[in-house]
This record gives sequence, C-alpha cells and structure tokens, in this order.
Amino acid sequence: MSLMAIVAALDNGWHMDGGWWFGGMMLWMLLFWGLIVFVVVWLLRGGTGRTGDKEDAIRILDRRFAEGELSPEEYRERKAALTER
Repeated sequence: MSLMAIVAALDNGWHMDGGWWFGGMMLWMLLFWGLIVFVVVWLLRGGTGRTGDKEDAIRILDRRFAEGELSPEEYRERKAALTER
C-alpha cells in the first residue's frame, strides 16, 4: 500500500477546497459579523433604552401641565422627582 493510498483513506475532509469545513467557517463568520452589527446598533440606540422612559414621563408631565391638569407647584414637585435621578 502506498503512502498516497493511506493519506486518501485517512482523509477526514479538513481541507480548504470546500466541504463542511468551508460551510462551518462561513457560519462562524456570519455569526461573528451578525454579533458585531447587533452590538453597534444597540449602542447607537442608547444601550439599555432606559433613558426614553424618563423623557416620556417628562413629556407627559409637560402636556398635563399645559392642559391645566396640574398646578405650578405640583408640576415643579413632580418634575424635580423625575429629574432627581
């Protein structure tokens, strides 16, 4: 039996001419870049997203004050409580 026959018999597909190795690497590359895109978008949108809650509450407070539902004292107290943190 020649050396080439032994190498051919032991070939497990770990070569770079295609096969599952290439597909597996493509999958890992896709996952890697997908994760990078997700992190960049998440950071650009504000990370945790918790700042929007406070802004929404202040906007509602402003609207209620403008419509006359709150007195100036109530408005100042509630706004101070929201912006305190």
